[in-house]
Parts: sequence; structure tokens; C-alpha cells
Amino acid sequence: MKLSTIRVDGATRAVRVDGGTAVDLGESDLVSFLRHDDWAARAARADGAVYEGAFDYAPVVVAPEKVVCVGLNYRNHILEMGRQLPSHPTLFSKYARALIGAHDDVILPVSSTQMDWEAELAIVIGAKVRHVVPEVARTAIAGYTVLNDVTARDWQYRTTQWDQGKTFEATTPIGPWLVTADDPAVAGQGLNLTCEVDGDIVQKADTADLVFDPATLVAYLSEIITLVPGDVIATGTPGGVGHARKPARYLRDGSVLVTRIEGIGECRNTCRQETR
Repeated sequence: MKLSTIRVDGATRAVRVDGGTAVDLGESDLVSFLRHDDWAARAARADGAVYEGAFDYAPVVVAPEKVVCVGLNYRNHILEMGRQLPSHPTLFSKYARALIGAHDDVILPVSSTQMDWEAELAIVIGAKVRHVVPEVARTAIAGYTVLNDVTARDWQYRTTQWDQGKTFEATTPIGPWLVTADDPAVAGQGLNLTCEVDGDIVQKADTADLVFDPATLVAYLSEIITLVPGDVIATGTPGGVGHARKPARYLRDGSVLVTRIEGIGECRNTCRQETR
């Protein structure tokens, strides 16, 4: 089952996406909808207004309470760099204003000249959890979506703390929908993940290569803070980022960024230079 947030007549609506149609779920956005304890049953039986045509996708989760990101989480990438596998996840945060829809423009800030791509599988939380083990944590996952953690490398590495390079406004595509965790399309061990820039495949990986899998990440984070419906966890990116290339390659005005995950879908975004 695919659930999304779309823009309709100047507002947003939570919907179930059924092929070329979308059924209204009775809430303004998916975060509000996921707060219902029985959201899955409600989504399955929804019979609200039906929308057709090319949808204008908002961020799949509008204004989530938390967006938590994980670094250094693909096994092969870590080993090829000559590093040891981490004992604990590397965490940083992102603000909701960084999020954009699956087809919105990525805004390249005027203050950065090193905007880079990071294709990622993202988890969306569907139940309140605190202090849980991975087996329980798995049941709190509403589903999975596509995210690109577009990063200002020249700001990220100004200090040892990464946040300042990770949360520039209107830089992070997420969507176009979440695929619920019980869907056969995402129930397997691994999903193919790719990133394209101007038609070139720059990243390619299998999510089975994650060091810390989704349930482990949810359980770990639940020891730190209560996770609530609509929270997002970005699970990390594989090798192939532009900053590590020789010479380095970065996004530029007009670049077309395509982030795709097998069984889920894709974000397709054009990069536009910010103007003041």
C-alpha cells in the first residue's frame, strides 16, 4: 500500500495512491494521519474523494517532529575506505524546512559551491515507541520512502559537527510516497538503490548492505528519545558521492537528480540556484 501527501487547491491532503488515482484519507497530511492508532486499517478501507491525473507531491511527511539521519552505514563503502565497521550508529539531525516533494526543485544555496548528492532509504515511524528491542521496533515502522540527503560539503566540514551542511532549506527530496512495511515490494532483505545525476549513475547499492538495519536503528534511537508517528530516519548513503571523486563533482544549476529505490519509487528533482 502506498500512502502520500499531495497538494490540492493550495492545501495538502493525505492520500492512498492506487495506480493513477489517489483516495483521500480524511487528513491534511500523512503525519496527522499516522497519529491514528488504526491508521493501517483506515487507509485500507478509505473511500474519500478521488483525485486523478499528475499529482503534485508535497514532502511525504509534512513537518515531522524529527528527522534523524545516519552516517557511515553501508558495509562495503566503509571497508573500501579502509575504515573499521562502527560499533554504534553515527547520528545527525535535519530540520523539516529542508524537506521538499518528490518533484520539487532542489535549491542550491548561494553560500555553497559544493552541493553533493546522497541517495538514501528512509524509514517513516508509524507508532510511538520508547526503549524497545529490534523485534518490537520493527512493528513501529509505518513504511519506507526515498530520500536524498543533499549536502553542502563546504559547510559540513567547517567543524566536526555535520548539521550545518545537512539542513539547508529546500534541499532534501523525500517521497513520492511511503510503501507500507507489510507490502511485499519492501518485505525482502534488500532493495536496489541508485542515484543519477544528469543521466549518469553515480551511486548503486543494495540496502541489505546496511550495517545497522531499520529495526536496529529504531531500537537504538528509542533509547535516546521517544519516536512518534511521522518521524523520519534516513538510513545512510553508499559510496559514489561527488565529493569523493577525483576531480570532485557537485550539483549545479539545472542538474537533474534522480533518486530511485526498487519497490518504492523515485524522486526526480531539478537543481536551481538560489537568488537573493
